[in-house]
Amino acid sequence: MARSKTNSDPYQVMLVDDHPMLRRGVAEAINSQADLKVVAEAGTMQEAFKLVSENKPDIVIIDVSLDGNNGLELMKQLMFRDAEVRMLAYSMHDEQIYAERALRAGAKGYLMKQEPPETLLNAIRTVLSGKIHLSPAISDRLLGKLVGAGQTTPASPVESLSDRELEVLHLLGQGMTTSKIADKLCLSVKTVETYREHLKQKLHLQSGPELLRYAIEWSLAQAT
Repeated sequence: MARSKTNSDPYQVMLVDDHPMLRRGVAEAINSQADLKVVAEAGTMQEAFKLVSENKPDIVIIDVSLDGNNGLELMKQLMFRDAEVRMLAYSMHDEQIYAERALRAGAKGYLMKQEPPETLLNAIRTVLSGKIHLSPAISDRLLGKLVGAGQTTPASPVESLSDRELEVLHLLGQGMTTSKIADKLCLSVKTVETYREHLKQKLHLQSGPELLRYAIEWSLAQAT
């Protein structure tokens, strides 16, 4: 539950991102505004849970790719703990693939990190006002789905992946082995192998080496 505030208090903002330099730049932009103040910063899911509980911020800005793709999982768990929490997803990843996932996870907006600071500040205020912030392209896409015009072929087969499958693809692209992925996600090796098979089927790949090459190329493209 968000804290109570008076009209004269700035809105309290919390940042969750595992890149300290990026957090610093975002914090400086936010703190330059009279109505906004960064009160906490976290670099991991564990820190985020602790600091959200301690600070009860008005809005939490979360990096989707936090420690892999754990930003989505963090959003889901924060929403489960407090359905009123306001979250803005902030990511370098393709909004065509991640924006709708972030909304399903509980975020009230999605913003690409490439956007200028003014857009970030507008997105924060939009979410704080109780509205949803999305780019015009994503808004049109979701509206099309809502009215039944969204039966279009996905722009990329990656869009058909589940959140967990997408996470496994990302970790494969980071060079992690099946056993390391299993350890990181607290899954059995057999379960990760099953996800790999699903990935090959959905991405129309024939072999493990093809999947690995696809994952690496996709991860590199996401980072540009």
